Amino acid sequence: MAGTLQDVTDANFQAEVIEADGPVLVDFWAPWCGPCRVVAPVLEEIAGEKPELKIVKLNVDENQQTAAQFEVLSIPTMIIFKHGSVAKKIIGAYPKRKLEAELEPVLA
Repeated sequence: MAGTLQDVTDANFQAEVIEADGPVLVDFWAPWCGPCRVVAPVLEEIAGEKPELKIVKLNVDENQQTAAQFEVLSIPTMIIFKHGSVAKKIIGAYPKRKLEAELEPVLA
């Protein structure tokens, strides 16, 4: 569904992200994180505009194993996976245009 970001967990990360057919952007976030709440609507907009990019959210408080595995030390961190590997790591809250510019080379 466009505009709605699916939640992923330690349990389904492998299936939903690593084994996904196309590129996947994972938003590592937490409910208490102000900048994460700023990024969320931007990602929802991008999800609605770029059907070729799957965007999911991972709550770092509830899924510390995956966050630790990918060395997520500050949030928001967005990691783009392509063919099961990390293609790009974006740390911090970016405005939409800057975030799209970061995504462009990965999606090309």
